Amino acid sequence: MIETNNTHDENLKSWIESANAPDTDFPIQNLPFCVFARACTYESVRVGVAIGDFVLDVYACYESCLFDDESFTVAVGTNNYCLDHSIMKKNQNLQSAFRRRLVEILSADADEDTQKNVKRNLLPIDEVQFYMPAHIGDYTDFYCSIFHATNVGSMFRPENPLLPNYKFVPIGYHGRASSVVISGTEIVRPKGQNRADETAPPQFVACKNLDYEMEVGFFVGKPNELGETISIDDAEAHIFGLCLVNDWSARDIQAWEYQPLGPFLAKNFATSISPFVVTMEALAPFRTEAFVRDENDPPPLDYLSSDANEKAGGFDINLEVYILTEKMRDENSEPFLLSRSNTKDLYWTPAQTLAHHASNGCNLQTGDLMATGTVSGREKTERGCLLELTWRGKEPIQLPNGETRRFLEDGDEIIMKGFCERAGFRRIGFGECRGVVLPTE
Repeated sequence: MIETNNTHDENLKSWIESANAPDTDFPIQNLPFCVFARACTYESVRVGVAIGDFVLDVYACYESCLFDDESFTVAVGTNNYCLDHSIMKKNQNLQSAFRRRLVEILSADADEDTQKNVKRNLLPIDEVQFYMPAHIGDYTDFYCSIFHATNVGSMFRPENPLLPNYKFVPIGYHGRASSVVISGTEIVRPKGQNRADETAPPQFVACKNLDYEMEVGFFVGKPNELGETISIDDAEAHIFGLCLVNDWSARDIQAWEYQPLGPFLAKNFATSISPFVVTMEALAPFRTEAFVRDENDPPPLDYLSSDANEKAGGFDINLEVYILTEKMRDENSEPFLLSRSNTKDLYWTPAQTLAHHASNGCNLQTGDLMATGTVSGREKTERGCLLELTWRGKEPIQLPNGETRRFLEDGDEIIMKGFCERAGFRRIGFGECRGVVLPTE
C-alpha cells in the first residue's frame, strides 16, 4: 500500500497559478492522467497530465528532454497514445519516480529554463478533446454498496432485502466493454422488451425508466496470467488509478430480463467514464478503514481478509450528482444537486473486488475497468440513483423550476463530480462525468 510522501505536501505550489486555486480539481498534488488531442485538429491522441486549467503533453515533454532519467524513459515509453500502452502497465516504483519528476518540473521551485520548456507543452484544458484513457478489453461492474443493495432488495423482497451470499462474496457481473464511452458522449435512449402489464405479452419499446448510477471505477495496471491468482495483500499493486463511472440503466427493461442471469441489455447500451485517472499514489492521503461491519455480520473469508485492507483499504471520496434539464438550460439555470454520497460506505474495497475477480485464475489485463456499483449511503440524500431516490418512481423529485422527475427524460444531462478533502492535505478532484440523454432513434 502506497504511503504519503513529499509529493502530497499541502504547501507545495506550482508556477502554474491555476493549480494553486483552492477549489481546483487538479493541484500539483493530484496530476491525474488522461488521453487527449487538440480540439478541431487532425493531431494524434497522446497521454497528458491535468494541472490546474491545463493539460501537460507528456510525450512532448519527453521529446524536450524533460525526463532525462532512464526510469522516466521506461515509464513514458514510445507508444504514448493510451495509458495501457505506457505508464499504466509499469510497476509502482517507476510510476512513483515519474510522479516525482512531474512535481519537480511543475513546482514553483523549478528553474526558469525548465518552466519555459514545460510551458511550450501546456495546452488550455478547454482547447482539447478527451479520449478513452485506455483500451478497455473487459469491464466488470460490482454491487459494493450494502445500502444500495438493501434499498433495491427492499423494493422487490421487503421481507428479505439482502440475498444470503451478499455479505460473503463481492457480487459482480461482466459488462460490455465496447459501449464504455468518454464523458460528454450523448446517450441515446435504448429500446428493449418491457412487460409493465403482467397480464399481457412484453412489448419492444423505448425505455421509459432510464436511470443513472453514481459509481467509481478503477483500471487494472499490472496483469496476471491465466490460472494465476492475486492475493488480497498484493491486489493494490495491480490497480493503477480511479475514475468516475455512470452506469446508465434501463430499469423497466432490467425488471423483465434480469431473471435468472442478471443484468444484460438494460445495462450494456452505455457506460460513461470521466477522462481523468487519479493514481493510487495521489489518493494515498485519503485512505480510510474498510467498512465497519455489524457485529453479527460474517467476517470476510481468508482470501478476502488482511490487516492492511481492514485498516486502510477504503477511500474517502465525496461524490455528487447533478441534473440539468433542457428547460433549465433554456432558462440559464444552474444544475440541481440530486445527491451526495461517499465511497467510505462501500461494503467491499477495491482490493477485495480485484482479489475475488482473480481468485479463480481469471487473467486480468492492463486497462481492464472495474466499477463499484451504485455508491449510496444511509440517508435518502445519499442515494446514488433515481431508482432509490424516487423509490421506483413512487416519490418524484421536485426540481426548483417546477419540473418533476421519476426517471430521466430526453434532454436531461447528468453531471457527476468527485473529490477528496482531508485536513493537512490539498483537496484533489476527479473532474466531471457528463452525459445528455437523446431520444430513441
